[in-house]
Amino acid sequence: MSRSQLDSLIHMANQIAANNAHYGDATVERVHIHLKKFWARSMKRQIVDYLHEDGSRLSPLAREAVALLARDQAEARQASA
Repeated sequence: MSRSQLDSLIHMANQIAANNAHYGDATVERVHIHLKKFWARSMKRQIVDYLHEDGSRLSPLAREAVALLARDQAEARQASA
């Protein structure tokens, strides 16, 4: 993955989180659902990999939502094993 692709994913995740922040306690779940529904599998894999490698450029809300994606991926791997 190129640096510019990763930069775009980080920017988009942070922007989605910021645009949904007015939902209060439901923000993280709303962002998680958005990423799960509308992001391509490769995009989700890349942002989860970034979270595991560093994650420092993700906003706190985006970081939590991506952590939920990581959990989804881990559960899917377990179910298929």
